[in-house]
Amino acid sequence: MATSVSVTLPEVHDTEEFGRELGGLVRGGDLVLLSGPLGAGKTALVRGLADGLGVTGRVSSPTFVIARVHDPAPGGRGVPLVHVDAYRLGGHLDELDDLDLDTDLVDAVVAVEWGEGAAERLSEDHLLIKLERRDDDVRIAHLHPHGAWVDRELPGRPAIPRTTPSSTKS
Repeated sequence: MATSVSVTLPEVHDTEEFGRELGGLVRGGDLVLLSGPLGAGKTALVRGLADGLGVTGRVSSPTFVIARVHDPAPGGRGVPLVHVDAYRLGGHLDELDDLDLDTDLVDAVVAVEWGEGAAERLSEDHLLIKLERRDDDVRIAHLHPHGAWVDRELPGRPAIPRTTPSSTKS
């Protein structure tokens, strides 16, 4: 059974809407890794994710500060967002431990741009979203769920019910 999903995102607002839908599905402790070239839509997706979670603060690329914490807004889902840009970490997330984050990473949704190849070690349960940008400026989001994410609902795919052996009497 294939677990990955691909979603076509024709415009930037579609990327943000996709993130908004994902924001309605994530929960505290979730790790979302984003990869793709410059301009692929990683930050636009996180903007939508933040909107779907209902957090405070303007979402922009945290390249120079490496991580931004967005607290839950009144009326939001009550889950903070930690937005990390791993580009400057050069593939070594040891520096992540040195960041002075104002929230407990266990309770927050953590979105890591440029996280593929390094941030997976933070949790075996993570969602990798590989964004590609075609020549016609259309984005394609390839979702690759790992661990517990394999059975969860994703934008574009309902939850996959776990099959359990049932005892049948004849």
